Amino acid sequence: MAIVPDTKNWTWVLEERCPECGFDAAAVDRERLPDDVRADARRWVELLAHPQARTRPRDDRWSAVEYACHVRDVFRLFDERLRLMLETDEPRYANWDQDVTAVEERYGEQDPEVVGTELVAAAHAIAQRFATVAGPQWGRTGVRSDGATFTVDSFARYFLHDPLHHVHDVEEGYRRLAGA
Repeated sequence: MAIVPDTKNWTWVLEERCPECGFDAAAVDRERLPDDVRADARRWVELLAHPQARTRPRDDRWSAVEYACHVRDVFRLFDERLRLMLETDEPRYANWDQDVTAVEERYGEQDPEVVGTELVAAAHAIAQRFATVAGPQWGRTGVRSDGATFTVDSFARYFLHDPLHHVHDVEEGYRRLAGA
């Protein structure tokens, strides 16, 4: 069975707590955001060291390495989008199809150790960029291809949910693989 593409509009996490992972966007301390991103990256390295990092817990769910590739690419993409928000007035972002990227980049065949190194580097890059944001910059805007408008502040909160949520997905997958 193939992975079913995710077509949900996840912007709702800005308004309410995620019932799956418990993420609460309103509780995000943007001063701690760079540290939170770096801590998340360290957790990914641990998850990728698991002996079943390449194993899908179900046919229709990604393996840890596939999720990690996605998170690495989210860090890279959001770093570029954040740069644009800080340097350009109201940039518009092209659509990114994460499911097409997963297939084209062969996420499931990538080396977990290499992915971990790349993920950490990408996490540090976006964490550093968020560390430079100050004062009125938090109110700068950008527009997604579907018309969703973000401030740097809402963008930061929306962004942080993705890597944290996928840690939850992988931990749940490992529990499933262990038969728990």
